[in-house]
Amino acid sequence: MLRSRRVSGLLACALALALTAPGAALAQTYPDRPIKLVVPYAPGGATDILGRLLAAAMGEHLGQPMVVENRPGASTVVAASAVAKAAPDGYTLLLGSNTTLTLSPVIRSRLPYDPVRSFTTIGLVADMGLLLVVRSDMPGSTLADIVAQARAAPGQLSYGSLGTGSATHFGAEMLQSAAGIQMLHVPFNGSAPNLTALMGGQVQLALDTVVASTPLIEAGKIKPIATLGSQRLLRLPQVPTVAESGYPGLDMSAWFLFVGPADLPAPVLGKLEKALADTMASAALKKKMQDLGLTPAWGNGAALRERVQRELPMMRAVAARAGIRED
Repeated sequence: MLRSRRVSGLLACALALALTAPGAALAQTYPDRPIKLVVPYAPGGATDILGRLLAAAMGEHLGQPMVVENRPGASTVVAASAVAKAAPDGYTLLLGSNTTLTLSPVIRSRLPYDPVRSFTTIGLVADMGLLLVVRSDMPGSTLADIVAQARAAPGQLSYGSLGTGSATHFGAEMLQSAAGIQMLHVPFNGSAPNLTALMGGQVQLALDTVVASTPLIEAGKIKPIATLGSQRLLRLPQVPTVAESGYPGLDMSAWFLFVGPADLPAPVLGKLEKALADTMASAALKKKMQDLGLTPAWGNGAALRERVQRELPMMRAVAARAGIRED
């Protein structure tokens, strides 16, 4: 009986070692090869530039190169799906956005990933302000002016966005609901066609990002009306918020995040969270992000999870009220 107990104890110890050894070994060796950072947009845009800045800095902290792979398509779904299906070893990560985790999930009935269960949250990175802009020759320069025009011609004032289900589309619907107006939505595939259509008179207004809009504002080609976020923008401090313009409580921006596949081992997650935190603490990196028009907004994995869980029901309510559907 004693021998049997001794054998059972040895087996239990062996099993425990077998289960914990891989994790312990991984903690010591990770990373021992380059890490792939998937960016869900084409090269050259603000998200791609942000991804390359973060990849270079995090690679230094981790002691291995972090290589950017651009996988645009389907409003970040292509890239997010690829990362969700990747091996949970810390060598495939995603620079995602709220489109990935809180917008697409509420408008698509057949999404190939779950916004909560398919990923390991690593951290929040930055916010990107959204603006309501108009042609430079359009009458009116305040949100009250635009609302008055929209009320005088319900459904006739047209606005461009970055696409159906984008943060700009959601922001416009939130504004219409708050102001009690109806406008005609004209979706475009990105900032370039959206702002080109605005300047060409195909739409009267546009919702777009501070990154894309600022050069045209500074050149006098378009004029800003209001920013949709809760605070004024560093690049455009003269532009009031929608809340300041008479609609308190409205707060919408694009924001960026780091995730990996679900079930990343705790030692790997710990190293990634620390590397991201150290990267985001750099004053030089913060300055580069601000020069792009982004607002540094670091938060750890728990903060990212909390933000997703808080915003999902809010965006679901907006989508239901406005009838936003992607499929």
